[in-house]
Amino acid sequence: MLKIGIIGCGFIGGQICRAIDSGEIDAELYALCDSSESKALELATSLKTCRPAYMKIEELIRSVDLVVESASQNAVRFIVPQALQAGCNVMVLSVGAFADKELRETLFGLAKQHNCKLYFPSGAVVGIDGINSARAAGISSVTLTTRKPPSGLMGAPYVVEHGIELEKLEEETVLFEGTASEAVKAFPANVNVAATISLAGIGFERTKVKVIADPSLSRNVHEITVEGEFGKFCTRVENLPSPDNPKTSYLAALSAISTLKKLLNPVQIGT
Repeated sequence: MLKIGIIGCGFIGGQICRAIDSGEIDAELYALCDSSESKALELATSLKTCRPAYMKIEELIRSVDLVVESASQNAVRFIVPQALQAGCNVMVLSVGAFADKELRETLFGLAKQHNCKLYFPSGAVVGIDGINSARAAGISSVTLTTRKPPSGLMGAPYVVEHGIELEKLEEETVLFEGTASEAVKAFPANVNVAATISLAGIGFERTKVKVIADPSLSRNVHEITVEGEFGKFCTRVENLPSPDNPKTSYLAALSAISTLKKLLNPVQIGT
């Protein structure tokens, strides 16, 4: 049975644990790790059937078959190279870290060198399968427009740097327009989807992103428009924010769970 270790015990990590605990994912939840040991232990004791051990990162990586990173972009730099060098497959949730070209090339190279897999769930958007398919013929443009309630954008580096008073906004306001590489640095906790779209499609410099704060919204809205040799498609998803973190969409956790189930399923549907 596949041994899974989860690094990062926030909302997404917790949802994955509960899916394994309930039997929805047929795998062994072997170990947990978090910057807060008490948080990891609290999660472990809340489970009904699984009894994962708390381990430091180095021990966890040596003990499992698959590492699930659900910590932060900064954690990716430390965790993923170690895991790949140890021959461990890795699922990455903080995909925005891959906007760094040097890091991206290093990690892709390590995965190839050590015959490991890097998995990137589709996250809080739909249409990644369409982008993958369209790329086979050629894509000319990809645009992501993200609309969120102001509370979901609080603390973002771009907001802080520009002194934007989100609580005073009374109408839909465009905060940012630029490339995906710029967006993931400006809003690291909000637009991991921009990184996933970029990896699937035409890259971080050619993928365009617009971020809008809208006080009338209670959901996180992502719209993707793709044009190319195949034609054109548009997707729109209105995500409920996670109960614990308004910066994270509930669908992102469900996507991670679905990816794990797909890895273990002999029947594969979709691109």
